[in-house]
Amino acid sequence: MKTDLRIFEIRMRASVYLLIPLLLFMLLVDIYTYRGIKPLIARINNSIARHTLTYLFWSISVFIFAAFTTFMFGIKHVQKADAYIYSGYLVAGFALFYFPKFVFIFFVLIKDIQGAIRRTIAWFRERRNKSVPQFNSKRKMERSEFLYQMGLVLAAIPFASILYGVTKGKFNYRVMRESIRFNNLPKAFKGLKIVQISDMHLGSFNKNFEKVEKAVELINEQEPDLIVFTGDLVNNFAEETDGWASVLVKMKAKIGKYSILGNHDYGDYSYWRSEEDKAKNLAAIKHFHKQMGFRLLLNETETINVKGEEIALVGVENWGKPPFPQHGDLNKATQGTEHLPFKILLSHDPSHWDEEVIKNSNIDLTFAGHTHGMQFGIERAGIKWSPVQYKYPRWGGLYREGDQYLYVNRGFGYIGFPGRIGMPPEITVVELA
Repeated sequence: MKTDLRIFEIRMRASVYLLIPLLLFMLLVDIYTYRGIKPLIARINNSIARHTLTYLFWSISVFIFAAFTTFMFGIKHVQKADAYIYSGYLVAGFALFYFPKFVFIFFVLIKDIQGAIRRTIAWFRERRNKSVPQFNSKRKMERSEFLYQMGLVLAAIPFASILYGVTKGKFNYRVMRESIRFNNLPKAFKGLKIVQISDMHLGSFNKNFEKVEKAVELINEQEPDLIVFTGDLVNNFAEETDGWASVLVKMKAKIGKYSILGNHDYGDYSYWRSEEDKAKNLAAIKHFHKQMGFRLLLNETETINVKGEEIALVGVENWGKPPFPQHGDLNKATQGTEHLPFKILLSHDPSHWDEEVIKNSNIDLTFAGHTHGMQFGIERAGIKWSPVQYKYPRWGGLYREGDQYLYVNRGFGYIGFPGRIGMPPEITVVELA
C-alpha cells in the first residue's frame, strides 16, 4: 500500500512539472497569436461579434489546459485502457487548435521582422544625419493586414486536415497491392495472395465496431489465401479486446490466418501490481488471437502445404532496437526449415530486417509494421515522405536488398494522435509470382 502511495505521489509531482511548462508554452503561443488577430477583429463593425470572437479565442485555450489538468490529476480514476482514449482526445484538441496557430504565427513573425528591419534602417540613417524616410502608415497597415489574412487562410489548411484526420481519415482504409516475383517459389504457390494487416491497437477504436466491420469486409473482398497480422493487437491491456472477437473472426482466408506479437502486446507501458498480473494480461492477449481465428506464431514456423509442395511461414516475437523489447529469436524460429525452398517471415519491427534478417538468413520475404507511417505524411505525385523516416529508413511499402524483400505495412489502427493525415490505414495485398 505504501508503494502504491509513493508511486501516486511521484505521478502527481510529475503532472505538476509537466503542466507548468505546458501552461507557459500555451500562453506564449496564444499571446503572440492574439497580437496578430487583434487588428483583424478590430475591423469588425459589430461589437458583439468582436467580443464573442475574443471570448471564444481565450475560452478554447482555457478549456484545453483545464482538460489536460483534469486528466493528469484525475487519471487514477480512469480505467487503464480508457486512458489511451482520453489522452488521444487531448492530443487531437491540442493539435486542432495549436498547429494552425503555429502557421499563423509564422506570418506574424514575418511582419515583425519587416518592422524590425525598417526600424534598424531608420536608426542607421538618423545616426548618419540623413533624413529619416517617412513610411506611409496606411500602406504599412495594409501590408500587415495582408500578412495576417494570408496567415489565417493558410492556418485553415492544418485545421481542416486535422479535423478530417480525426473524423474520417482514420477509417479511410486503402488497399495497397504488390506483385513480387521469386525464382525459387514452388510452382504450386504461384499467384498465392497474402493479405497483411498490422497495428490494430483495438483500445483506440473505443468500441467502434461498425467502422472496423467495413474494413473486414474489404479484406474478405480480396479473397486472400493467407491473412497475416504483424502485431500490436492492443495498446497495452487485454481488456481492450472485449467485444471484438465476433468482428475480427469474420476475416476469411482459404489456407489460414497467422499472427505475431508487437511491442505493445507485452504490457510494458503500464505499472503492474505484480509480475503475475502482467503475465495474465499477456496470456489473455495470446488467447484472443485464437478467439479471432489466428494461429499465433511465437518464435516458430508453420509449414504451408499446397499440392504437395511446401514453404515456411516463420513468426518471431517482437525484436526492436532498445528501448523496444527483443523477445524475437530468429534462429529458434527457423530451426528445421533448411529443406524448405521458400521462407516468409512475420516480424513486427522493420529494424529487425536490417539488423538480423538480411545479415544472417536466407528469408525471401518479410512482413513488418510498427511505424504507422507516423499517421502523418505525403504519398502523392511521386512524393513519399513522413517524419518517421528519420527514425525508420524503411517505414512504409516495399524494400529490397539483393533477393530479399521487406514489406512494411502503415498500420490498421492508431495510437496517441487519434487520426491519420495523408497516411490512411492500410490493408496490404501481396501476390507471389
